[in-house]
Amino acid sequence: MLVGYSFNNFCSFDTDSEFSMEAGVGKVKGRFPDNYVALESEYDLLKTAVIVGENAGGKSNFINSLKFFRGLFNANALVQTVSVYVNASAQMRESNPVQKFNMSFASSNGQIYFYAIEIDSFGIVTEKLSKQSKRKQALSVVFNIIRNEEGVYEAKQGKGKDIVNILKNSNNSNGLFVSKLSLLGNQDAKATVDWFLKKLSPGAIATDEKEDAMKREDDLKVLRDPRYVEIFRMVDYSICDIEVDDVKPYSKSIIIRRDSAGNSFKQELSQDSAGVREFFAWAVQIFRIVYEDKIVFADEMDRVLNPILSDRVIAFINGMEHKGQFVFSTHNVLHLNLKTYMKEQIYFITKSKDELTSELYSLSDFPEVRYETTKIYEFYMKGILGGTSFE
Repeated sequence: MLVGYSFNNFCSFDTDSEFSMEAGVGKVKGRFPDNYVALESEYDLLKTAVIVGENAGGKSNFINSLKFFRGLFNANALVQTVSVYVNASAQMRESNPVQKFNMSFASSNGQIYFYAIEIDSFGIVTEKLSKQSKRKQALSVVFNIIRNEEGVYEAKQGKGKDIVNILKNSNNSNGLFVSKLSLLGNQDAKATVDWFLKKLSPGAIATDEKEDAMKREDDLKVLRDPRYVEIFRMVDYSICDIEVDDVKPYSKSIIIRRDSAGNSFKQELSQDSAGVREFFAWAVQIFRIVYEDKIVFADEMDRVLNPILSDRVIAFINGMEHKGQFVFSTHNVLHLNLKTYMKEQIYFITKSKDELTSELYSLSDFPEVRYETTKIYEFYMKGILGGTSFE
């Protein structure tokens, strides 16, 4: 499960931006017992979170930063900044600005890992992996590698023979050190790579236009699972079954409905409503959250879904026992509801009128907001919480 994520210098973000999935503390947790998972490591981690903000405020850039970060883990990929993703102001200030990414997460092996990397146009500047087994335990460094002034990589911490061999044979910019260590059998490195590639899922829903055969086969396994149909039926409870098309599942699958008299009706998915078509794909991601413990980040999941369906999805994810997580951006201000969410589950992204840079912050940063009395919707619409467009 995701513990926390921070980054700097990505697209419209020009300052340290922090996102946490740790639950609140104190009595408030008793009000939301289904909203978080209590781990043996003594971390209490949220199942869901919502990000609200104006158009062009930076919500998509936030999720794109995760896509870019995860993309660094592709086997032997070139590791360096891409100018189109570097903040424009940073490029004006510095000749070679550095991007920073930090991720902390709970692995299936019971360890909490802290992975951090800094990159510039030449490659990796620093890369570090640490771990702990309990929340208040001191961190143990697996490795800490830096690029010195001569452009040579050296280990500040973690000087095992595998690290020595990797440093001796490494080319600048050519693959992450954690990926190389994973290939050599280091279990902490392998747990980190596996989490990024197998658990973290930022980005768009699947379509028939994608030609990734392995991904399509994984999708087909989900679509044929009876538990998937139960999720998909949230969009329309007259739906009783589906006939999955193996070649074009997201357009040619057949939706079967039954009326109160027991009569069945079949319709090709491509001919159904926009909401049904889109939720058909989102239901795959919801399945993976609940039954495969995936961490899914979605950009405007409910853009064509009505507010009641959105609430059903959140209630379903919170109500099930699992270790998956769902974070989504939205324009639906009805999610600004302290009867459904803890303050720690509501984030805002707002753009500065003067600097045109984005800022990410949590509702928990506002101590004056009280569960009993504050109407978050009204605060937001008046511009008190930010995240609304400027003139």
